[in-house]
Amino acid sequence: MTASGADRAKRKIVVGITGASGAPYAKRLLQHLKARESEVEVGVCLSATAPEVWALECGGDLREELPFPSWGMRDFKAPFASGSAGWDAMVIVPCSMGTAARIAHGISDTLLTRAADVMIKERRTLVVVPRETPLSVIHLENLTTLARAGAVVMPAMPSFYGKPDGVDALLDTVIARVMDHLGLKNMLTRRWGANTEGTVT
Repeated sequence: MTASGADRAKRKIVVGITGASGAPYAKRLLQHLKARESEVEVGVCLSATAPEVWALECGGDLREELPFPSWGMRDFKAPFASGSAGWDAMVIVPCSMGTAARIAHGISDTLLTRAADVMIKERRTLVVVPRETPLSVIHLENLTTLARAGAVVMPAMPSFYGKPDGVDALLDTVIARVMDHLGLKNMLTRRWGANTEGTVT
């Protein structure tokens, strides 16, 4: 396969990061995507408060640590700002309730919300990972609107049946499901119905 053919074979994924608590989920996802760089093309867009929360929860400067190209909030020249560019999927992790509300009501006021709007209108995969508790009726109605529009609403709820042995393993119980829905096969966590050796029972 030629280099250009290899590029076309890559799955194109947008990662949106907002200022909701849960930056370690985004960091862990980016680490796994970087390890599979030969398979994916990744573009990143941030909300205004994402760097502040990242610094609080992960440490460091988010913009300096990003392993993939990123675009500014108003940079609508980004390739995934248009459906004709043919990007395959988007995940917003973590997704604030404010971002969810704007997407649910079609308010494409930033690159992040525009990219999500593109995924919905083009009938492509949009995974929304809210990290908020408790959820008000307003939150629930907005998330229901997104689900009805075709988005996958995947709250950051770790699972424990695999007996994760640390924070990263716990994060991976959510990130594995995110990657499943992005179309990326993975073995990040033990699957239900598999024994400790990973064989189906």
